[in-house]
Amino acid sequence: MKNIFVGNLNFRTTEDEVRALFAAYGTVDRVNLITDRDTGQPRGFGFVEMSNDAEAERAIAELNGRDIGGRAINVNEARPKEDRGGGGRGRGGGGRNRY
Repeated sequence: MKNIFVGNLNFRTTEDEVRALFAAYGTVDRVNLITDRDTGQPRGFGFVEMSNDAEAERAIAELNGRDIGGRAINVNEARPKEDRGGGGRGRGGGGRNRY
């Protein structure tokens, strides 16, 4: 299974359009276009999962830099999400008010 990052997408690009683009190179298992958590608006990037590594590599090679919707898209293998540490908000105090 290869997870592919697709960046610099036109904000009007749909998941179906991205799926069709990658399906020309093989089986697409999943497409996930990222939206803003607060507004729901597209963020201009997403991820495509393909189960066949050779097909995924070919899609990356052929699609990287291609003009889609007036923008040259960036396509490469997704890197694992970095651990940003902590996960908490760093406020301390254990949630209790102390006087």
